[in-house]
Formats: sequence, structure tokens, C-alpha cells
Amino acid sequence: MWNIDLTLIDVGKVARDALADAFRRVTGRPLAALPQLVGRSDTEIFFESLYLNDVPARAAEDPELLARYSHALEAAFARRQNDLARSGRLLPGAGAAVLAVGDMPGVVQTVLTGTIKPNAVCKLRAFGLDIPLDLEIGGYGSDAYPRGSLLMRVRHQASEKYGAAVEQVPAVYVADSERDIEAAGLGGARCIAVATGRATVADLRDAGADLVLTDLADTGQVLTAIDRLTRVSVRR
Repeated sequence: MWNIDLTLIDVGKVARDALADAFRRVTGRPLAALPQLVGRSDTEIFFESLYLNDVPARAAEDPELLARYSHALEAAFARRQNDLARSGRLLPGAGAAVLAVGDMPGVVQTVLTGTIKPNAVCKLRAFGLDIPLDLEIGGYGSDAYPRGSLLMRVRHQASEKYGAAVEQVPAVYVADSERDIEAAGLGGARCIAVATGRATVADLRDAGADLVLTDLADTGQVLTAIDRLTRVSVRR
């Protein structure tokens, strides 16, 4: 499982612009205060933004508000599709790593991300990363689960689709934040953390990652790490 933002790609400016656009359209208020984004789902970001931007309680309690926001966020990303590759960037080695891991025998790749599914697909497609991944079994910010539970749900979906018991299929989550490392532990996966996000190598080690890399630039190192961690998981 790959995290997307700041693990594979950096489209922060476009994502923030789309978020602000959707928030204004749904609430009628500008997004003056932005919450912490790292390791958060789009749903978490939206509800915290309501609080930080003093949206009246009556409006915030509208049961249809989240659905309208998700629709507006999808539309905001669609309008910015051409900006993703122009303003964003593929992180070092990410494209080669995804392609190479996909060629490993018996490996299935997907994503576990806080981004809603249509926008996750949009981000990946902008950099040609959608083809090697099975996005049907992925975990997304549109799913109402904590990330650790969502990771386990992804494992069960993969198990059902590919016909193997969950406990017999080792899982590795490649991500960039301390919250991702915690989710991996809760969901029964090993974690390769890359210091391409806001966390330092020391932060990621202290958070308990199984392995910390500075980035994905060394494809051989990534393949060796995944092979080693999956073998360890099988023995366990």
C-alpha cells in the first residue's frame, strides 16, 4: 500500500486551492484558517476547518453538508486537472519504485490515502501512476474509518479479491508521517517510512517505522526492503 501525498507526489498547492474553493462554495465562507493536513483525511480536514473558520453550529450540523463538500471537492479537483502535473511534482524515484514493485512476483499494489477516491485517482493519473495500482481495493478519505481500521479493510478487500486469507498475506505500507506509522501498526502491516514529508528521519524512527528511507530514489533499496519485510511478516 502506498500513501500518495508527500510519499509519491507533491501537489500541495493545487490541493489547498481546491480545498479552499470547495469550502467556500459549500459554506459561503472563505477558508481563512487551514488545519494541519499531514496524515489527515479529507473528512477530518473539512470538519476541523468548520471549527477553525467559525462556521455556525447550525450549518455545521447539516447531515448533507459533508456529501455536498465531497462533491464540491471532486469538482474543484477536476477543474484543476491540468494544474496537477504543471504545478506539482513526482517525488524522487516514486515512478520507478511503483513500476518495479509491480513486477515483483505475487505483489498487489494499491493505495491508502486520506484523499477522497475520485481525487486520489486524479492525482495518480496526472503522473501516470494509476495503471500499476489496483485502485478498486484501496482505502480513501471518503471511507468513514480511522486509518488503522481502513488499512485492515483494504487487506480484507485484497484477500477477498485475490483469494488468500488475510493472515497469510503480508502487507507493507509505504508512507511519510507518524500517523501513517501508527495506522500500519493498528492494521497489522509493516511500515516503510520515507522522509519526503514533514517528518524527519529521526521522527519516523522514533514513531516506530520498520524501516526509514530518505526517499524512494534507490529502487533496489525499496525492492529489498519490501521483500525483507514481507518475508519477516510471513514467518510471524
